[in-house]
Amino acid sequence: MDYAKESLKKHAEWKGKISTELKCPLENATDLSLAYTPGVAEPCLAIKDDIEQSYNLTMRGNLCAVITDGSAVLGLGNIGPEAGMPVMEGKCALFKKFAGVDAIPICVKSQDPDEVAHVVHMISGSFGGVNLEDISAPRCFEIERKCKELCDIPIFHDDQHGTAIVVLAGLINALKVVDKKAEDCKVVTCGAGAAATAIVKLLLSYGFKNVTMCDSKGVIHKDRDDLNWIKKEMAEVTNPEGITGSLADAMVGADIFIGSSAPNTVSKDMVASMAEKSIVYACANPTPEIFPDDAKEAGAFVMATGRSDFPNQVNNVLAFPGIFRGTFDVHATDINEEMKMAAAKAIAGMVSEDELGPECIIPSPFAEGVGEVVAKAVAEAAIASGVAKKK
Repeated sequence: MDYAKESLKKHAEWKGKISTELKCPLENATDLSLAYTPGVAEPCLAIKDDIEQSYNLTMRGNLCAVITDGSAVLGLGNIGPEAGMPVMEGKCALFKKFAGVDAIPICVKSQDPDEVAHVVHMISGSFGGVNLEDISAPRCFEIERKCKELCDIPIFHDDQHGTAIVVLAGLINALKVVDKKAEDCKVVTCGAGAAATAIVKLLLSYGFKNVTMCDSKGVIHKDRDDLNWIKKEMAEVTNPEGITGSLADAMVGADIFIGSSAPNTVSKDMVASMAEKSIVYACANPTPEIFPDDAKEAGAFVMATGRSDFPNQVNNVLAFPGIFRGTFDVHATDINEEMKMAAAKAIAGMVSEDELGPECIIPSPFAEGVGEVVAKAVAEAAIASGVAKKK
């Protein structure tokens, strides 16, 4: 199938992938009086007295805003908010399908971090949580931080944290396959944007000790004078060996490579220079940093990509629907590190001992029960870490 051509045709037929539906009857005057005036005044007054009642008396308790400024849509770049709408609608459809979460796409016509954060704050009273999406780095870090400061509902940038959670879930299982420990592994990442930065932060939280980041100019280290503020921050907590030079230099002896960068940036020779039983994540889409066949020929033992036509797909749909389901179920005020870690471990646990192997370290997005398992783990972590309003 020519997916590009067929998708354009289908979008013209669908005229959007989501719609609203009525939960209440509206067939007669009594129905109208209950759903609207005069009866509707009573829930309004209840919410006026206790804003928390908005989660029980309106759709807010199960409603997520999916928000973009159109600055980093898929691999298409800065194509603008309107052009990002099909992706945001798709995200909303996934929320509903995989976790029963209602979601609304909102495309903001500004790429100023302060303005975007202001918009999110101004509309936050209508939602139970916010999923930031397709916002370019390093602005995405600033926008997320500002939104968290301004809003009293969970803010989650899926390109950062969703990706990191699924990557870690796969690594938890991959380490079992290669019989290595996180604290003993040398990890090298290619890419220093939203996903790569969040991946590195989560790996460090999990217990990896030796992580080196690379961008398009080579290894990120403290002596470089061309780093933006987030790369400077990451230089302080990564590269403990003080490596300099190119990606190829960094990959020598590495146990794990994680790519979230650009097509064909890794050669067979680079993979061959890695340690025995190496783990390679080549997550650039649609063309990975190196294709699985080439990586395996060069010695990679476990291989993952962002594509659905190869084993071990890193797909955020494994994470974000269940994360928001669990968050909403306990009225959590934040999606914190404990909840992210719980989600990663829950996803990893969906691969049974019988299934586990080089070709199966990550469950399929369509694996039965993933959303429910993740939601339960996230809800329990929210309660245990003190951010849940409901138990």
